[in-house]
Amino acid sequence: MTAVPPNIPRDSLLKFLVALADDELVLGHRDSEWTGHAPILEEDIAFSNIAQDEIGHSLALFTFYSELTGKSPDSMVFERPWKDFACCRFVAYPKGDFAYTVMRQYLFDEAEQVRMNSLLDSSFEPIRGLATKILAEEAYHLMHSKGLVVRLGDATEESHRRMQQAVTDAFPQALGMFETLNGEADLVKAGVVKPSDVLLQKWLERVVPTLTDSTLKTEARRSDGTWTIQCKPDHGGRVGNHGEHLKQLVSDLQSVYRTAPGAGW
Repeated sequence: MTAVPPNIPRDSLLKFLVALADDELVLGHRDSEWTGHAPILEEDIAFSNIAQDEIGHSLALFTFYSELTGKSPDSMVFERPWKDFACCRFVAYPKGDFAYTVMRQYLFDEAEQVRMNSLLDSSFEPIRGLATKILAEEAYHLMHSKGLVVRLGDATEESHRRMQQAVTDAFPQALGMFETLNGEADLVKAGVVKPSDVLLQKWLERVVPTLTDSTLKTEARRSDGTWTIQCKPDHGGRVGNHGEHLKQLVSDLQSVYRTAPGAGW
């Protein structure tokens, strides 16, 4: 197994990896629900590909977790109770209409850019390698989702209405991506990660201008160079405070595996 340097808190690192992997896994599952149901064939194919990428990123993170713990990716995905998942609540909500899906994907993609770029400076080399790999594929995701947000934000009265409702719903939920993890302070001290509040500020610096330029309003304001949030963040997922949406998703996700646990396929 891969050794963790003595200056890096192992348990906190493992929790961090699981949280990121769960985010990718659950969002990938939600995106896959558009396969065969997207409004146009191009988007059907696009979201199917994005879903595959997100689940692939989850596999990469769980594979590294396996190298540290000996627990297989399959056991982490298919054998854990849903309450043990550490994803933010944002990724587990139902796919909603296409406007909500586009907005959720855009807000997530911008957060990925901020987080993964910050991990390029991690003191732990394997983390830097994972971030490099994920960033290479996330570039397409962001180009796609941002392009849709810009086009749909003020294309027609109907598209604007739907996209604004998507912002209203998704923005407070998206703040949960930056919920502080247990043990985060120790990882910051060791130079493994950057503080979540710093990442949040960088994310707001990216998303608010894009949404504003697309005639969409957010609950964020800037004063003296600092962004302040004017809505309640949807926190709780990082500590296992999930809703029925995740329970049903995990049940669906694990249904085939549970017919023959541990079987080879």
